[in-house]
Formats: sequence, structure tokens, C-alpha cells
Amino acid sequence: MSDFNDYEDIVEDEISAEDEPKQRDVITGADAGIESIAPDTPIYRLRLLYSHETFLAVYREDNLEPETMVIVPTRYGRDLAQVIGSVKGKLPQVSEIAWIVRAATPEDLEKSRNNSKLEKEAFSICRKKIENHKLEMKLVLVHYLLEEPKILFFFTAENRVDFRELVKDLVSVFKMRIELRQIGVRDEARVVGGLGVCGRGYCCHCVSDKLKPVSIKMAKDQKLSLNSVKISGPCGRLLCCLFYEYGFYCEQQRNLPQEGMRISYNDESWKVTEVNPVAGQVKLIADDGRMMTAKACQFEKADNYWRIKS
Repeated sequence: MSDFNDYEDIVEDEISAEDEPKQRDVITGADAGIESIAPDTPIYRLRLLYSHETFLAVYREDNLEPETMVIVPTRYGRDLAQVIGSVKGKLPQVSEIAWIVRAATPEDLEKSRNNSKLEKEAFSICRKKIENHKLEMKLVLVHYLLEEPKILFFFTAENRVDFRELVKDLVSVFKMRIELRQIGVRDEARVVGGLGVCGRGYCCHCVSDKLKPVSIKMAKDQKLSLNSVKISGPCGRLLCCLFYEYGFYCEQQRNLPQEGMRISYNDESWKVTEVNPVAGQVKLIADDGRMMTAKACQFEKADNYWRIKS
């Protein structure tokens, strides 16, 4: 996102094309042609280790404990995923559920550890090749598939990149199938992770990997500064937490008067000067300059008019 200082420089209710939902890496029931599952089938939430993508999956064998490593089918081949925990409640659609092939063996885990070392070497080699070809792209992640002789290279770029010569170079070095995937900056933040301005891990990395559209209206309704530095994450896009907290603010504001409203209290007219949905407080000022703070529970609405309970 380019720098901006004024509200007029921000486009409302817009997200870039790179932030639109992508095709999932995991093969779900819809992809496999599976139409139904038994209601009592255990459902788990899993995470792909390399992309941090989470998804629902079923397993008909023994119950799986959290942090168990399993093998799942992906669009690139079978790969390793970690069980986050079991899912309770309403049964999701089959099209949203993946299928666990088996629990990972000690050999699978050992191979994954070895692949991690190879990925660091491949990252360094690929970055040098990118510099040699003078390509305007940033390498983000390298991943060796567990059961396929194939390497995935994830990168970001502002424009489309002709990397055909780069691929030829990489194939000559690694002697196996190579695939380069361009991802958006929000996807990069989700994959790499880090600490946000709040001091906690990125929402897209720790809370939810589902990248939701975020608009400047959400910042306005939460009475936040429209300064880009304050409402943008390290990825340069609007903060994900604006979306997560937006519902709370909307609900709270429905139960409180709006700023600028006139409210009668003790036969006097008071003007609402500030509403704090988080603290549940409203500041008011009388015509003679007196000020007071009232709690949200003191307000009630009758005949479309707000008033303070006696």
C-alpha cells in the first residue's frame, strides 16, 4: 500500500486482487468426488506446516491427539500436517473437509527434518539465482514435498514475472521438478509470521489464516486514526484485527447514543461528546459547560429517544 496522510487517499471497501481467496492447497471431499460422510465421523482442524493454512479433515482410524503429525493429500502431492484439535458442533459441508491418509511415521518426521535443512540451502541458492537474472521478485519460502520429488518456491512481486530462465537454472541445480508460486503480501505475512504493533503474533498467522476483506470504514466506525502507520500492518495492508473487532463495535454502538445527540437529564439538555464502546462509557456536556461521564447501563431508548435512567 502506498503511503498516505489524508483520508481521501484511501479507497473504501476495497481489497487488492492478490487478497482475494485463493484455491486451497489441500484436496477436499469435493475435489476427491466424495459426496457424504457419516454423522459420527470425528472431524479435526489441521495446519499445513509450510503455508500455515488451516483446514478441516476426517480420519476413520484411531482418535488423534493435538499436535499429532499426519499425512494429507495436497494439490502438489501428499504432505505433512499437524492436528490442532477436534471440532465440535454442526457438521460442515463435505466440500470443506479434507481426508487424512494416515498418521505420520518416525521415518516421515525424520525426512521432514532433513528437508528443513535442504530448504535453507535451496532458499540461499534460489535468491542468488534471482539476483543473477535481475528479477524483481522477493523469495518468501521454499518447501520440499514429503512424498514427491518436487520443490515449491513461493515469492512476492508487484508485477508478473517471467521466471522461465530461472526455473531452468533451478532444475539444473536440484535435478527435480520445480514450481514457482506468486503470493500476495498478506499471504506472505500469514506464512512467515511475526509480531504486530500490539506486541502479539500476526492475526493472520496465529488467530485465523482466512484472510477477510478489510475496509477503511471499519477503522472509521471504531474511531481510529486514519493515519496509514497506525492502521496498517507490517504487510502494508489494513490491520486484520479491524475485521475481528468490527462486530463488537457495531453491537456496542447499537446500545449507546451517537456523538452529537441531545439527551435530557434532570430537566436539562446534555450533548453527547464522546462514546467509548470498549469501556462502555459516554461523556456528555451541559449547556453551561458542566461535564459528566455515564455508564452504558444507565442509558435506555424509548420512542426512538435516548435518555438516562433516573
